[in-house]
Parts: sequence; C-alpha cells; structure tokens
Amino acid sequence: MARDVACALRPALSALFVLRLATHLTGCRLTSGIGSSSISTTAARRESQLSTAYLDNKCSKKKLASPVKFGLTVSFVGSINQQQEMKRFFPIFAVAALLLILLFVVHQCGQMNAAKYQTTTVTRGPLTQAVAATGTLNPVVSVQVGSQVSGNIQKLFADFNSEVKTGELVAQIDPALFQATVTQAEGDLSSAQAALELARANANRTQTLVAKQTSAQADLDLAMASRHQAEANVKIKQGALDKARADLEHCAIKSPVDGVVISRNVDVGQTVAASLQAPIIFAIANDLTKMQIDTNVAESDVGVVAIDQDVDFTVDAFPSRTFHGKVVQVRNAPITVQNVVTYDTVIGVSNLDLKLKPGMTANVSIKIAHRDDVLQIKNAALRYRPPDATPPETRSTSPPSGRPERRADRTVYLLNGNDPKPVQIKTGISDGIVTELLEGLKEGEQVITAEITSTAASSPPPNPFAAAPRRFR
Repeated sequence: MARDVACALRPALSALFVLRLATHLTGCRLTSGIGSSSISTTAARRESQLSTAYLDNKCSKKKLASPVKFGLTVSFVGSINQQQEMKRFFPIFAVAALLLILLFVVHQCGQMNAAKYQTTTVTRGPLTQAVAATGTLNPVVSVQVGSQVSGNIQKLFADFNSEVKTGELVAQIDPALFQATVTQAEGDLSSAQAALELARANANRTQTLVAKQTSAQADLDLAMASRHQAEANVKIKQGALDKARADLEHCAIKSPVDGVVISRNVDVGQTVAASLQAPIIFAIANDLTKMQIDTNVAESDVGVVAIDQDVDFTVDAFPSRTFHGKVVQVRNAPITVQNVVTYDTVIGVSNLDLKLKPGMTANVSIKIAHRDDVLQIKNAALRYRPPDATPPETRSTSPPSGRPERRADRTVYLLNGNDPKPVQIKTGISDGIVTELLEGLKEGEQVITAEITSTAASSPPPNPFAAAPRRFR
C-alpha cells in the first residue's frame, strides 16, 4: 500500500517542484499562510500608488514633455500594474493547482487499490464431447506368406503393389534337391514292392508244402511274417514318397488370398531357412478399400466408448482433410506400457479413393455426445475462485445403474460493480474448452475468468544509475 501511494505521489511532487521554480523566477514567494500573501499584496499596492503620484508630479511640473516619454511612462505604469495584478491572483492559482494535484493523487490511489477482472461472455452454439486417441491404419485382412521348405529363391513373380489372385504363383524356390528326394523315394518304393512280391510268393509256396505235410508249420509262420513286413515296408516307402512330392510342391509359393502385395522381404538368390519358424516372403492385404484403425484408448475414457459411435480422424499426409469412420469393436484385452493401461478400440474406415495407406498414424476423435444449439461457458470461468472464497462442493446425482449423470452443480462469479458475485449453475457435456450450461445464466452475461494484477505497482521501477550486481567466481 505504501509503495502504491509513493508511486502515485511521484507526479504530484514533480508538479509541485515546477510550481516552486516558476514562483521563484517571477519574484514571488509561496508561503503557507494567507497573511503573508496579503502583506505582499498591500506592499505592491503602495508601491504602485507612489509610482503613480511621482509620475503625476513630474508631469505637472513639465507640461511640455515629449509624447514619446509620456507613452513610455504610461506603458511602464501599465506593466507595473499587470505585475501587481498577477501577484494578487497568484496565491489563488497556486491553491487551485494543489487541489487538482491532490484530487489526481486520490484518484490514482483508488484505481490502484481497485481489483480488475477479466471476463467472458456466455454464448450459444454447437458443442461436441469427444475422446481423443491415436492409432495406426491397418488392412482389415493382412496375410503373411511364408515358405514351408528351405532353399534358395529361384524366381519372384510379384513385387510391391502387385495385385494377385488366389492360387497365383508369386515365388519359386529351387526344386532340384526336392526333385532328387522324390526320385529316391520312388526307387525305395519300387524296391519295397519287389520285396513284397517275393514275400508273398514264399508264403504261398510254404503254405502248399505244409498242406502236403512236406514242410513244418514253423516255416509257414516265418513266411507269413515276412510277407506282412514287406507290406508294411511298402507303406513306409509310399509315405516317404508322398512327403517328398509335397516338399517339391511347396517350392512353388502361391497367394492364399486376393489382394495387393504391401511388403516383400526377400530377393532372388536369397536363402530361406524354415527350420524353426517359417520365413515371411510377402505380406498381402486382402482389400485396401476397407481398412481399420487400431487405437489405444485410456482406461479412464474406455467406459464411454461404445460400438457404432461416429469417429473423425486426420492423418499427417492430409492435414486439411477430415476422414470419418465408426467404432466396430472394443477389445477386452488390456495393453499395459509403463503402468499405463489402454484398450484396443477398432475403428472401421472406408478407403474407396485409396488415399489412406497402411501404417499411417491417425489422430482420432471419438464422438461421445453432441448438442446443436446450447448455452456455452468457458472452462476458465469454472476454475476461477476469489482469494477469500472457500472451495465449493460439486454435487452430482447417480442413476440406479450406478453411473453418474452429466449434470453437476458448479459456482461461477459475475462482476457486480467492482465485487464478484457467486452464482450457482448446472453444467452438461464439455469439449475441454467450453462447457454446456443448463441452468443459472443467460446468453450475453459476463462471467469472471481471472483477476488481473498490476505488476508495475507490485515491483519498484528499475534504477538506471544503480550499480550492477557483483559476480563471484
């Protein structure tokens, strides 16, 4: 307070100093009492009368004085009278100036002590409450095509962005080794079949001899066992041949779906090894006209997200264009990263013009609620509290389902003269910047959002002649 008064008195003191200097230059002395001013005025009158009498006496003795001297005398007397008149009214002017200075000081002190407020207007317009998230664009069906056998890539029949059909050949692995394995399996099968024929002939011959009682029964049992072993060996060799033929067929890699090749991971001559995990050769997207966004919605917002809600999103490739979609799935599997829990929300997107590419980052806004024409108030007005105000309690009602309604009692402050006036209101949905106003205020009313403090009055002005602070090293 003392600093504010000192700042306000500074121009008044400067004006008083200028007034004092002007008084000194005109030969008049400004005193604090009225008596001294009256004495100086009486002395001036006597001096003027004596001067006039002296001039009259001179003029009466010398009536033939020159008119030039007479004019100079008259002007001299007039100037003396003007000076005496100025000296007579000067104290009045000085008192009036002091009064004006005091009024200015009082006005400045009053304005410095009065608080200033920043206000906002209650408006009307559309309002949308949304949940913001980020996600990645992916094809609805994406198939990774790999190899079941190991070998060198002999040929590639597809490349990036190639359109392929189901069963179309996309790559060829060198089949030489697998063809040799098939030939070997075929030879083993032929040998097993020959051994089976011999075992059958021996079994038939031994059975005839036993019937004629020229051979022992043990010889017949041994011949029958040999025949069964030969039959089993034929089946084993047949299975080995089938496996070799299947490996040979797997050297020709074909597309399992209709779509577009979005990734190719091998080149001609490269060796792929399918020992523990099948190597990925191509990634094929089934249909790029229908895509989806996999977004990570925070656990605090997933409770208000539901299927078939409208979604607006943008991508960095087209910042001025807004794309649209719908929520198709909210997955229950949590995703935890550094103790932050999110849930995968799948958003279906139509991509008929093929502008959207797989892997793009989408800034998603899921529309939770929308109002077309409602009263709005800025959220800064809901956060403002005077320094001497107690924190208000926010009251909300809960429906039978246990979920709180979107109606809450809040307190805002209207500007009543120079004092804030509290008003109870009911709010609805919010978009983070403005909030729906249900009850309590009318359109066009001014609501306080902040209190403006003067930084010039709270801190002394810098002194240009002050020494710079000493720095120690």
